[in-house]
Amino acid sequence: MSNSLSLDAMLLVAFLTAISTALPGPDKASLHSFVMKDIDGNDVDLSEFEGKVLLVVNVASECGFTPQYENLVSLHNKYKDRGLVVLGFPANNFGKQEPGTNQEIKKFCMAKYNVTFPMFSKISVKGKDQDPLFTFLTSTENRDFTGAIKWNFEKFLVGKDGELVGRFRTRVLPNSKEVLEAIEKALNH
Repeated sequence: MSNSLSLDAMLLVAFLTAISTALPGPDKASLHSFVMKDIDGNDVDLSEFEGKVLLVVNVASECGFTPQYENLVSLHNKYKDRGLVVLGFPANNFGKQEPGTNQEIKKFCMAKYNVTFPMFSKISVKGKDQDPLFTFLTSTENRDFTGAIKWNFEKFLVGKDGELVGRFRTRVLPNSKEVLEAIEKALNH
């Protein structure tokens, strides 16, 4: 019986090894492997953005940095024909500065800033209920990009292949030289 058990155990190990090498693991993940809800509750497969450069931003309507929406809209409009898409993800993790419903957030963004880039449903970007997309963005293998989000309007630059290529903290404006140079480099890569 012990021979049978060891054979079964060996077969199980071989089977699990075969499966684990066939399935994409965390090291093979990209932003394109996620499906998110847009601000209206519709599924958006982020693989739709393959071949595009993305600037993923956790946004909030009642933050001192909320005027960055203006720069984000300008940036999106300036580079959209070259392949840049800004993606806004409302989050209420910092100072409860995004208290509204998705529809209230959408109304605010359109009325105040005429947001033309895709907006998504409100999610958590840190803590034990952190959305898996932001777990991916904040735990990438590149040590320059790891770590918890510290406040609203952090910006994650994602290359055409879905891999994170840059991260900019809240105080770095979307139209800063640093961000613009990184976008140009990603678009030309």
